[in-house]
Amino acid sequence: MCFLIREYRSDDASQTLELFRRSVIGLASRDYDERQIQAWAGHTGTVRQWDRRRLAVNTWVAVAETGTDRPDGTGAGTAIAGFIDLDETGYIDMLFVDPSHTRQGVASTLLAEAERHAAAHGISGLSVHASITARLFFEHHGFHVEGIRHPAIGDVSFTNYLMVRP
Repeated sequence: MCFLIREYRSDDASQTLELFRRSVIGLASRDYDERQIQAWAGHTGTVRQWDRRRLAVNTWVAVAETGTDRPDGTGAGTAIAGFIDLDETGYIDMLFVDPSHTRQGVASTLLAEAERHAAAHGISGLSVHASITARLFFEHHGFHVEGIRHPAIGDVSFTNYLMVRP
């Protein structure tokens, strides 16, 4: 399946926020318990706060045709299949794919876009705090674990990995 990669826009805020929640609930639940999933999926702030965070960094979305006609009759609609962001230091804060689009190359395509941007802007390396779920994906793309972390949301602790790729 082909995806159009484009820059994030404010009108993507609600859809990317819901995608984030679906991804955490639908994909990360095999590696984290119910309490962790609920804390993580609920730790987003308002749609406006979410939008500001996406606009504060470089964020791209992968858009897929839905296969259904738009309500206005102008052809196939589109849906965001995933998104990634990258700050000026090369840190990837978010890389999430909708559960309905896993294993279709969405995350790899988004990561490639972030890599192109980093190379074009003199960013020498990439880093991420990868979840247990995402660790293998990042390892497959040349990242290595620099440390194991245990961040918390309130009183709920998580395991993730500081991963880097020069």
